Amino acid sequence: MAAAVNGRNGHGFAPRWLLASTTGLVLAATPLMLLGCGNSSGQAENPGGGAAEVSAGGELSGGRPKFGPPPGMKLFEDNCAACHTEKGMEMGGRAIPNLATLHSMSPERIFDVMLNGMMKEQAAGLDRVQKKQVAEFLGGRPMMDAAGTDVKAMKNLCKANPEFALRADDWNGWSPSPDNTRFQNAGGLAAGDVPKLKLKWAFGVPQGASLFSQPAAAGGRLFFGGDNGTVYGIDADTGCAYWSYHADGGVRTAPVVQPVTGQKEKFAVIFASQSGTVFAVGARTGELLWKMKPSSDPHGLTGSIAAYGGRVYVPFTGTETLAGANPKYECCKSSGGVASIDASSGRLVWYASTIQEPIVSRGRNEVGVAMWGPSGASVWNTPTVDAKRKLVYVGTGNSYNEPAAATSDSIVALDLETGKIRWHHQEIAGDAFALGCPDTAPAGNHCPTKIGPDWDFGGSSVILKSLPNGKDVLIGAGKAGIAVAVDPDQQGKVVWRTKLFTDKPPTADGLVIFGGGADSRYVYYPLQRPGGGLTALDLATGKPAWTTPMRADGRGQIGPASVMPGIVFTGGWDGVLRAVDPAGKVVWTFDTKRDFQTVNGIPGKGGSLGQSGAVVANGRLYVASGYVGMQNGSAGNVILAFAPK
Repeated sequence: MAAAVNGRNGHGFAPRWLLASTTGLVLAATPLMLLGCGNSSGQAENPGGGAAEVSAGGELSGGRPKFGPPPGMKLFEDNCAACHTEKGMEMGGRAIPNLATLHSMSPERIFDVMLNGMMKEQAAGLDRVQKKQVAEFLGGRPMMDAAGTDVKAMKNLCKANPEFALRADDWNGWSPSPDNTRFQNAGGLAAGDVPKLKLKWAFGVPQGASLFSQPAAAGGRLFFGGDNGTVYGIDADTGCAYWSYHADGGVRTAPVVQPVTGQKEKFAVIFASQSGTVFAVGARTGELLWKMKPSSDPHGLTGSIAAYGGRVYVPFTGTETLAGANPKYECCKSSGGVASIDASSGRLVWYASTIQEPIVSRGRNEVGVAMWGPSGASVWNTPTVDAKRKLVYVGTGNSYNEPAAATSDSIVALDLETGKIRWHHQEIAGDAFALGCPDTAPAGNHCPTKIGPDWDFGGSSVILKSLPNGKDVLIGAGKAGIAVAVDPDQQGKVVWRTKLFTDKPPTADGLVIFGGGADSRYVYYPLQRPGGGLTALDLATGKPAWTTPMRADGRGQIGPASVMPGIVFTGGWDGVLRAVDPAGKVVWTFDTKRDFQTVNGIPGKGGSLGQSGAVVANGRLYVASGYVGMQNGSAGNVILAFAPK
């Protein structure tokens, strides 16, 4: 094997493409692009280890080694050059990750996306070894095996492992409560403490680049997953490590801790991987209790898991957002859905598709390939549980082809016991979108005749809130930049609707991405727009109370709002976490986009603040920093803990 030159992490693997010259070795910038133009289906598997080698091709004068390009480079050029450019490009109004963004991702994340995620249809022409080679070329190092991400390799293992029990001040899952208000009333932190917050410790996730998984703060511990496919249980006070569990793919969900019966532990940490596998491991030891796949159909998983009454509710996405633009692909049959699973045993109680119309033939496209539908209506967000009405609510995504499904871009109410759709409110009708399709297409084409606008509810969960008059409302806001409140007692009848933009509507990238939070007076939405911002709407009327600009970078706030009495936390693409008071004044900031010395000895760096929001519990504030996403965010791999000084 060739000697390492500028290799990362001592693996002896030369990152990117090292070009030999008589003056030394330099990194060659190449205008390449990731998988956007293939097709895959495949069951989830453990990525596996093994270092990729850079071939040595002899000697140059002076004895300098001659390096050839790694095998993944040629595969990348041959299969991927239509979608990911060095400078970046757009498809259907959506930004496509550029080459620099792909290089900032971990190879484990890239491999997982090709095997289990959005790119698995496009990666069909590559076998497992070739996917691994592409991932290692882009990631600049060999993929790690499970041992490389295990806490046993860390320097801060906890010296004792006490019994585990849930506490009243936990932030357990996506929201402290199943109404998805993201409001913490018992976190042990007062508004007056927030300006005094100081960094207490940082924990580094081995080889992580995007920390999608919001930590669950429960029982004095933090539970979270990484794009390295490993879930961790650490001490919430010190950051010492109790255990790790390696799943079958990257973990984007916020874990949720539930009491269980008939198992060797009393509490289970429940989470899901990108492959669609749901896992339960012991909260104290991390030992596997059960795992299962609710459906044999191909699905993705982005939203977090909700829990209520001894069951968990798992949201699923379809898989054809990108595949629909390929005329040789039979588009489209996949849809979103929700699974109800017994928390103790892993038994599937029910699985419900968000589209309950049958899949039918829609003729053939311009190259003679069969077309199918309806499709889409993915659930990208966390289900909201309504115990009073025995319903679970989700917001859905766009359709993949025409005609659009009746339940796309909708708030959908499902029966908590059976999964049957009780009612739905469609906010945007006729939204058919496939990434890579033109704005318009002729009838009979594989693409929609009119693309988009791709204004779905996305990662923004529906919020269930009681008004001062005792009435309940469901509030949703998504990429369209429109907040809507509907009446759950009137089959989703609109109570109010408010535009969150003042001039032109948002692009397909969207205005509200990972959602808002609410207290007794307002609902708060972070805004993804130039300069960023946080807006507060009156719960009863929807009237804007205030909007605070954030002076963020050109893309603004993407992360969800997190609320406690007197404070709203919001993070964005710039990596700055901000605390805002009830008048809309920013009272505290912390820039996470920097290097950190970590308690576990793993090199740590912060980045953009994306899917994972701030968490308040145990008198402390926690946040995961690092989010690349689809829009060229900044990589990071740290969990940060703050406490008043």
